[in-house]
Amino acid sequence: MGHSEPGAKPDAREREEEARKVRRLQIMVNMVMSVIAQDPDLTLEQATDMVSDARNAALAMFPDKELAWNILYRPRLYRLLNERYHLQ
Repeated sequence: MGHSEPGAKPDAREREEEARKVRRLQIMVNMVMSVIAQDPDLTLEQATDMVSDARNAALAMFPDKELAWNILYRPRLYRLLNERYHLQ
């Protein structure tokens, strides 16, 4: 009933739930980026912990989507860390 067979088209409820989860992830990543960019007292260790926690939360919401995380969000977050903390 509630679950589709593998390969079946998701129903409207499943698509809405997926869209909600994607939006929640986008908001979370944007908040992490905002804090890293704007909090003058944030240490590099705290910032990297935030990035790690965001990754863990994303993978909890979207299991088996680590490749998508690495393509979509990791580069943005690490570019910001590099800019903020003058890494490399």
